[in-house]
Amino acid sequence: MTKTLPITKAREDLTSLVENVSRKLDEYIITVNGSPAAVLISAAEYESWKETNEILSNPTLMKGIRQGEKEVSEGKVQDWEDVRKELGWNV
Repeated sequence: MTKTLPITKAREDLTSLVENVSRKLDEYIITVNGSPAAVLISAAEYESWKETNEILSNPTLMKGIRQGEKEVSEGKVQDWEDVRKELGWNV
């Protein structure tokens, strides 16, 4: 859940805010003079956003994703068990 709070309140409660974003995955928008200035999110969420941004900014990866989505929509898929057999992964 995203909550908005002024920087003075964030400063007072920083320890508990960090615990909340870490444990509960809360998100906080920190305002200065009533305007959004920063966001406090968990490190895991931040890393996920960075990875997503890297993928979205890579034309080669995006082309591959679009091609894969097109092939799935056209029914060009294989059953996982068949792929495992083809690869010799008879687990």
